[in-house]
Amino acid sequence: MTILIKNGNVVSPQGTIAADVLIDGERIVAIMAPGETRLGSNLESEAERVIDASGKYVIPGGIDPHTHMELPFGGTFASDTFETGTRAAAWGGTTTIIDFAVQVQGARVQDGLAAWHAKAAGNCHIDYGFHQIVGGVDDDSLKAMDELVNEGVTSFKLFMAYPGVFYSDDGQILKAMQTASANGSMIMMHAENGMAIDVLVAQALAEGKTDPRYHSLTRPWETEAEATNRAIMLARLTGAPLYIVHMSAKQAVAVLQGAKDEGWNVFGETCPQYLYLSLEDHLSQPGFEGAKWVCSTPLRAKAEHHQDELWRYLRTNDLSIVSTDHCPFCFKEQKELGVGNFSKIPNGIGSVEHRMDLIYQGVVDGRITLERWVELCSTTPARMFGLYPQKGVIAPGSDADIVIYDPSGRTEIGLNKTHHMNMDHSAWKNFDIDGHVDTVISRGTVVVDDNEYLGTKGHGRYLRRGLSQYLI
Repeated sequence: MTILIKNGNVVSPQGTIAADVLIDGERIVAIMAPGETRLGSNLESEAERVIDASGKYVIPGGIDPHTHMELPFGGTFASDTFETGTRAAAWGGTTTIIDFAVQVQGARVQDGLAAWHAKAAGNCHIDYGFHQIVGGVDDDSLKAMDELVNEGVTSFKLFMAYPGVFYSDDGQILKAMQTASANGSMIMMHAENGMAIDVLVAQALAEGKTDPRYHSLTRPWETEAEATNRAIMLARLTGAPLYIVHMSAKQAVAVLQGAKDEGWNVFGETCPQYLYLSLEDHLSQPGFEGAKWVCSTPLRAKAEHHQDELWRYLRTNDLSIVSTDHCPFCFKEQKELGVGNFSKIPNGIGSVEHRMDLIYQGVVDGRITLERWVELCSTTPARMFGLYPQKGVIAPGSDADIVIYDPSGRTEIGLNKTHHMNMDHSAWKNFDIDGHVDTVISRGTVVVDDNEYLGTKGHGRYLRRGLSQYLI
């Protein structure tokens, strides 16, 4: 199908221009001045579909580089499948996800990746790629890292938390970073001091402190900042590029900022929950309600101004990306596994549907610019993880992943409003956004239009990713 998007305002990190966008099949073929003809033809009369985007923003489809569909965790599984999760993502203007294939200790890395291919193949509504979790660093998994780079998996996640599950010690991290330095891949790090956290958790439970808010209080900012510094030093030692996931503490980002200022090849992401939610207002709700907001790293205290500082770090590019760490669990039967013991609450919040809206609200509130919104949510993720310029930009030759966003619209988030994730609650209930996703196009196919879902299971394709464009 040929589609002409006319009279819109096309947004990129470099600026916003009034332009028409022509799509032919799965690709963008032209960006033109409004009303411009092409090779003497009348595009509006010849296009099979014309979309009038007057007064609206035309942006590249969102790329969420941190999701966990069907992740096994805490005796259960994340409640979104690749089918339900990618459908919800499309509703919210995200047209690409990068999920995490899992290798656990004692298993082969290749088998973990194969299992995730089996989960996703034929089920996704939008395009998808994989990072690889390396849960057991040994000679075999280090060799596998080289093999996977050739298969388009060019980033590997390690954990300094969760001893006995995903945890790697400093020696294992060093070896994995040496491998990444040699093959050009990116190391992604969950940076929390898991050994210290386990002691604090045991002490809190022994004192009868079992409520959900103690999830945050036993994972204090010091454990995040210390691990962040240690990860950066190991990356510096090995020359490996490093990407710190889900940063929540301003002190940890300050450590990252210092390394970036010295020219080190380190990057960080944050998530919507750390920009808007807090220990006081959410984790500390009466009874067991706070379990809905248990995630790791944890929500921080609003009184300590972490949220405001994270927005500032987004403006200054000390934080490069906003992802979701989408890892949803239902309240009934899943989050309730932790009644009487906060350490048993499955860690995760569902946000894949709401990221584009929530970060756009930052534009409305004057926290970031319109162009920075696109950069954080689409362009930089594409460049960081080897998808640019196929994804992340509106340009001739790029995939026609496009969102038409109405700044005069309104989005009310909640279970019975715009919530399409496979959850029995919403962490974002009663959040109202001054903007609205009107139309979503995935590789030239309209999948959402005028509050109607038109996408299909199996439309999404696997993406073999190249190396990061931020390697130095």
